[in-house]
Amino acid sequence: MTVDEIVQRVRERSHRLASGLPVELPPLGSDFSLNGVVPKPTNFRPAAVLVPIIRREPALTVLLTQRTDDMPSHAGQIAFPGGRPQAGDTDSVDTALREAEEEVGLARQFVEVIGSVDHYRTGTGYDITPVVGLVTPGFTTRADPREVADVFEVPLAFFLDEKNHRIDSRVWQGRERRYYAMPYGERYIWGATAGMLKNLQYVLSAVD
Repeated sequence: MTVDEIVQRVRERSHRLASGLPVELPPLGSDFSLNGVVPKPTNFRPAAVLVPIIRREPALTVLLTQRTDDMPSHAGQIAFPGGRPQAGDTDSVDTALREAEEEVGLARQFVEVIGSVDHYRTGTGYDITPVVGLVTPGFTTRADPREVADVFEVPLAFFLDEKNHRIDSRVWQGRERRYYAMPYGERYIWGATAGMLKNLQYVLSAVD
């Protein structure tokens, strides 16, 4: 898939979502989509993540983080840089860019934001806006040791290939919960991160 195709599809999806225009629903939209009727939080807190697609040659990559093992939530999990809005953030894009700077040192001048895709709701009560950005190489990562144990990249083509998608399950709060997983080598990418990547795959693979 070319950069121009990615830009076109993400911008079209972002425009339709922002304008309230009808969209064909993705196969997944939240932690609840694979689990039928399960208890949901009554109030969802807003959050935003940056989905950084890096213009590597010869193939595009996606930047991800591994959270530290002592984080109070989602310890050790694979994630996009992101978090909750803070005072001074103007919108979800600003939140995602600020968090990427704070967590991995990705300066915003290297990021071309091309749009926001489908929100993702989690069982822990977050309503996440994934902000897709094209990243120009030349940046230097600097992981915040309080939150990020590692920063790494995975070829975008890996996530776009449905052969690399699977559905796993585990017991959480006394119930069996099913979720998407996309293991890459020793990296176990699952849960909300895999769900957002599944949604992105749907958007980028949609037939006009």
